[in-house]
Amino acid sequence: MQVYLDNAATTKIDKRVLKKMMPYFSDKYGNASSIHFMGQENDLKIAQCKKEIAKIINGKSENIIFTSSATESNNLIIKGVMRANRDKGSHFLISAIEHPCVLSSARELLDEGFKFDYIPVDSRGIVNLDELRKKIKPETVLISVMAVNNEIGTIQPIEEIGKIAKEKGIYFHTDAVQAVPYLKIDIAKWGVDFLSLSAHKFYGPQGVGLAYINKNIKMKPLIVGGGQEDGYRAGTYNMAGIVGLSEALKLAYAERNEYLKKVKSLRDYFWKEIKKKIKNIRLNGDLKNRTPNNLNIMFEGIEGEAILMDLSFSKICVSTGSACSAQNLKVSSVITAMGIDPKYMNSNVRFTWGRYNNKKEIDYVINKLVKTVDRLRAFTPIK
Repeated sequence: MQVYLDNAATTKIDKRVLKKMMPYFSDKYGNASSIHFMGQENDLKIAQCKKEIAKIINGKSENIIFTSSATESNNLIIKGVMRANRDKGSHFLISAIEHPCVLSSARELLDEGFKFDYIPVDSRGIVNLDELRKKIKPETVLISVMAVNNEIGTIQPIEEIGKIAKEKGIYFHTDAVQAVPYLKIDIAKWGVDFLSLSAHKFYGPQGVGLAYINKNIKMKPLIVGGGQEDGYRAGTYNMAGIVGLSEALKLAYAERNEYLKKVKSLRDYFWKEIKKKIKNIRLNGDLKNRTPNNLNIMFEGIEGEAILMDLSFSKICVSTGSACSAQNLKVSSVITAMGIDPKYMNSNVRFTWGRYNNKKEIDYVINKLVKTVDRLRAFTPIK
């Protein structure tokens, strides 16, 4: 049996989404920037997709631009806003548990004379709002806090952060990649100026994302050229990807209730069973205030990578954290920020459920995981 429990890294594309995409690989291949009929038909399709997406996230269609990924969107927003608003200030804030692309973007800006501070999180992995308020300065331009953490699945108080940002006249960005469909994204209610999404996290294609941009705020583009997306992001449109993202997002929210019920049932069953069968484990993050597809578990006395590799030999796919930093075996910055006991630092494994998992698979994983932990602990006994 082959079991995929790494849905936070990427999801299998939905066949219904792929079907909608197929004509744009073969028949409807016109460049959407061309003025002939094939180009204009695709230009109209892009406008339609933006309207459909805007309706779902309660935003304005003209503020949506398509990118290659949420990584690109995050880079564009953080760097673009700070570089364009030097007259407003040179300081910004990010949470201590952001995705690596946000952390790297922030550090890169240091070389350009910008400054930033980390907003700390508590032991549950939730942003400390009091500390956020304390770290705001007169020259603070931007706050960036992800809606749902990619490693531990914790849900951040985005609406409250949005209110704080508005009160202080600060721009607000959220990386909402892991939020679909677990949260009902609401641009207006959340009070965000900028938002990032990536299609492959919700059963759409890899290689396409979006950036929601408040176009009343100055921004410098990262990619310049032909002037697509009103100059915010140059490059020939990925028509198949755009259609796939739009269709996947529509399906995600149309089937949301049934989906949430399914993944929560599988996750809760798994957690209940392994707590009975495996000793000396603990959950990272708050079980209640997290998305229902995620469990990040620490197995005392064992390296997480050892568990991952042993399960992989049994055709089970899990992870130890962010897929974007999977080849870097340093201690997770998320786990470090939560103040976890050092003896647990390298023993975390992330299990994330999705649309195509079932109970038979979970029973198989439980059986293999129990054997894996017993075998590995025999080599490295807990002291």
